[in-house]
Amino acid sequence: MSSPATLSFFLFFTLFFHISSSLDTTITNNNNNKHTTLNSLTIPSPTAAAEIELINPKLPPRSLSLTSSKKFEGSSDLIHLRYHMGPVLSSSPINIYVIWYGRWTRPHKSLIRDFLNSISDAKAPSPSVAQWWRTASLYTDQTGANVSRSVFIAGEYSDSKYSHGNHLTRLTIQDVIASAARSASFPVDHKNGMYLVLTSHDVTMQDFCRAVCGFHYFTFPSMVGYTMPYAWVGQSGKQCPEVCAYPFALPGYMGHGGPGELRPPNGETGVDGMVSVIGHELAEVVSNPLINAWYAGEDPTAPTEIGDLCEGLYGSGGGGGYIGQVMRDREGKTYNMNGKGGRKFLVQWIWNPNLKACSGPNSVD
Repeated sequence: MSSPATLSFFLFFTLFFHISSSLDTTITNNNNNKHTTLNSLTIPSPTAAAEIELINPKLPPRSLSLTSSKKFEGSSDLIHLRYHMGPVLSSSPINIYVIWYGRWTRPHKSLIRDFLNSISDAKAPSPSVAQWWRTASLYTDQTGANVSRSVFIAGEYSDSKYSHGNHLTRLTIQDVIASAARSASFPVDHKNGMYLVLTSHDVTMQDFCRAVCGFHYFTFPSMVGYTMPYAWVGQSGKQCPEVCAYPFALPGYMGHGGPGELRPPNGETGVDGMVSVIGHELAEVVSNPLINAWYAGEDPTAPTEIGDLCEGLYGSGGGGGYIGQVMRDREGKTYNMNGKGGRKFLVQWIWNPNLKACSGPNSVD
């Protein structure tokens, strides 16, 4: 669950290391060396070999590394992720009920659907979204039942008439869910289900861009009629891509001294950035659906969850504002995971309870 502290921490270290990296790059370039690491890698695809590059556009100098470990990005003995005896989403499949709020184009809906359908797609080549989800499936409840590896879009509802206006709050999101449940006759799926509310680029949300890019909670019986986990994510393409679609857009303070923004894997800055936030929130919903299961810290009203612990990490060598080593295809598009139907995505890593560090399928450690 994104929080003001999480975003502030990430943006502070992004700025700090960007300045340090720019100084280091200037010194290094004077010695005719390049600070960016490039490696060639050939990965076979179902049809033909596809040549890609491994890139780390923000690899920090060793003197600024936040951890002495080269293998476990984000690892720290100071992090105490604990289980608080609540449920996880272990029943199979996990049924997602998608609510499209506002005006959505077919290509944008298709891109997000393909990501959701990639979670259970074992056929996608490695590194895949399904392999990324295996980390989420490591989390268990008090009976030892793991988070399900099977995720299914069980229903969709389009609220294209903005039934609750163009500006929403955390509380009115539940009104949106209640309206969708009544109109679309979504089932009361307590055991297997969750809602995913996605708002279009012209819908503003309380704290959006300033403190959160997405959040999750659970519905109140007094508003929706029953208790069920949900997540909200906003399309930031026209409101704050430099905050919620980073690294496909860069904050103004970063100027032009660094490696520059990266090309989104599907050519959609706002929606490609949104996909990573959706992944972040889904991982936290399944491991902490009622805010009483897996999180760090003592305050359940402001938990630090398995996505928060890995904010801004997408590959090996990441940390302190550096995204880590990712991949770039022949068209210059950046990604770290393969999905259904040949789709590519750049998705944030999540906390691995076994490694006690952030991990992802594209690790090269």
